[in-house]
Amino acid sequence: MGIITRFKDIMSANINALLDKAEDPEKMIDQYLRNLESDLGKVKAETASVMADEQRCRRELDECAADITKYQQYAEKAVIAGNDGDAKQFLAKKNQLVEKQAGLQQAYDLASANAAKMCQMHDKLVGDINELNSRKDSIKAKIAVAKTQERLNKIGSSYAGAQNSMSAFDKMEAKANKMLDEANAMAELNSTTEESDIENLASKYDTAESSAVDDELAALKAQLGK
Repeated sequence: MGIITRFKDIMSANINALLDKAEDPEKMIDQYLRNLESDLGKVKAETASVMADEQRCRRELDECAADITKYQQYAEKAVIAGNDGDAKQFLAKKNQLVEKQAGLQQAYDLASANAAKMCQMHDKLVGDINELNSRKDSIKAKIAVAKTQERLNKIGSSYAGAQNSMSAFDKMEAKANKMLDEANAMAELNSTTEESDIENLASKYDTAESSAVDDELAALKAQLGK
């Protein structure tokens, strides 16, 4: 059956696996649903055809079995009536039908197996469509949340970059404070040096004044005879 070969992938179709492969799950789920609906129409038509074949084979097989029973009964009646020649003809016809019955049975078994496969495929496809419809809104909602989270992640990354910039500014401010402290310290040191120089200079003159006083005291003592 060509239909079974063409749609064998439907039998093993897994919605989750297909969505995992999708680059855009939201678009994929709609496309996959459209594909399933299209496949379902084809499978329904082929399933109806296969089931019709099964029914025809069943009918032919039943008719053949009924004819076998009928000619068997005719042969029995002919024997009872003492017409062995007629009985042989009925039995010959019955044997032909028995051989035909074997072929009809094979045809029916194949048609029945194909019908079972098509019904299984049809039910699987209907189940997938129902499952996808029931989960579609939930899946799309999750996709929307995921996209929102991605945007928040990007904003978070930008904020982290801003924090890094603030950290860099903090480092520059600390460096500027250090430079200012060093400059102030140097200014203080310079101021201390200038005061020290002026004090040294003043001491020079303080010492000179003290020597003059000493000389004057010595002259006074000499005058007084001390």
